Amino acid sequence: MDTPCKRILVVEDDPGLRFTLTDHLEEAEFSVVGAGDGLEAVRLLAAETFDIVVTDIRLPGKDGLEVLKEAKAKTPAPSVITITGYGSVESAVAAMKLGAEDYLTKPFSMEEFMMLLNKVLRVRALEEENRDLKKLIASQSRFEELVGKSKAMQEVFGLVSLVSDTDATVLVLGESGTGKELIAKALHRRGKRKDGPFVALNCAAIPDTLFEAELFGFEKGAFTGALRRTEGKIEQAHGGTLFLDEIAEMPLPAQAKLLRVLQERVITRIGGSENVPVDIRVVTATNKDDLKAMVAEGNFREDLFYRLNVFAVRLPPLRERLEDVPLLVDHFIEKLGGNRRVSESSLPLLMNYDFPGNVRELWNIVERASILCREGMIEPKHLPPEVSGVRVAPFEEIPDAGKILPLKEAVRRFELDHIQRALRAAGGSRTGASELLGIGRKALWERLKD
Repeated sequence: MDTPCKRILVVEDDPGLRFTLTDHLEEAEFSVVGAGDGLEAVRLLAAETFDIVVTDIRLPGKDGLEVLKEAKAKTPAPSVITITGYGSVESAVAAMKLGAEDYLTKPFSMEEFMMLLNKVLRVRALEEENRDLKKLIASQSRFEELVGKSKAMQEVFGLVSLVSDTDATVLVLGESGTGKELIAKALHRRGKRKDGPFVALNCAAIPDTLFEAELFGFEKGAFTGALRRTEGKIEQAHGGTLFLDEIAEMPLPAQAKLLRVLQERVITRIGGSENVPVDIRVVTATNKDDLKAMVAEGNFREDLFYRLNVFAVRLPPLRERLEDVPLLVDHFIEKLGGNRRVSESSLPLLMNYDFPGNVRELWNIVERASILCREGMIEPKHLPPEVSGVRVAPFEEIPDAGKILPLKEAVRRFELDHIQRALRAAGGSRTGASELLGIGRKALWERLKD
């Protein structure tokens, strides 16, 4: 077998057998290190890297099973062949359970040994090839913090790469939870302003009365409580990128002022008269399907729309790229840390779910399942009922569910259950839940208060 120079550790307390094994391996052009006991082997494993460990089970100091555990704790772990004496298979079975690739029983011929070694090397080569292939696929499927091998996401990656190194204003379109802010951050990190600040503002989260102060800043004494001059988000982003999320929620008066910033690259703080130059790149995002319709209705300025819509990037909802779910799950598990995997019965359930909360909802599902399963396998029982298919009827857990309730009370209970489901799907985000329900944030807040 044409073998690259692999490093092999031979652990054997019988000097004659150790010499024979080492001699045959060196003749086969392997790099070989010998150890006469378990303590020496553990020391060598801590200090050096080996591709294969060949170890006797019965050793002075530490036995072969302890050597095996130390070997398998390394990253990357070497393949391990154990040697057992007296025809005993119990110790060999124990070694296989701990991760040994194979075993030999004494006495054995050098021909048997080399055949087994070559078999282990072939398996190791296939595993390394598979690992390299997975790394290649992962590298092609990851773009900054965005993950996806689907055609739709590959197109998104291409558009972001194309526009990153320009100062063009970018409008990111997509449903809540698709990762619009990740696109904005990718544009910033890959652009010529990467050393400048990245400043984000969610336009839906700021009350109309405070919006202009938040965006443009204010002078001392401009209004009650303005105790000192304060920079707004635009000024804070000078030299970098300003990301305005949910731009469709921006009040009309602020839209007019933002248009001036885009045209003249200056701001005037509230209560001030000085024009402050600003050098920023603007990236905006919205979950509204048709911003043009808002323009036609008079709810969004037409001139600002065309200023923002210089270069549009549409993020597809997760239900349109379900082939990316396994990659995303692996990515989230990696971010959470630990030793978890998704069972073969759980993955199809995730692949068949619509994800109204998109990638954000998948993250919440994986995080919840990881807590429930601790360090083991993520099984269907660890998934929420809407994914696993074990559904609870709206009134199933409500006392007196069998009674005929007054219509008003029945509607109230159904509405409460429906809102709770929307909040879970949106990962607790009231803004996301209001979008899923098709009502305004203020309307949702009033219902929650009731």
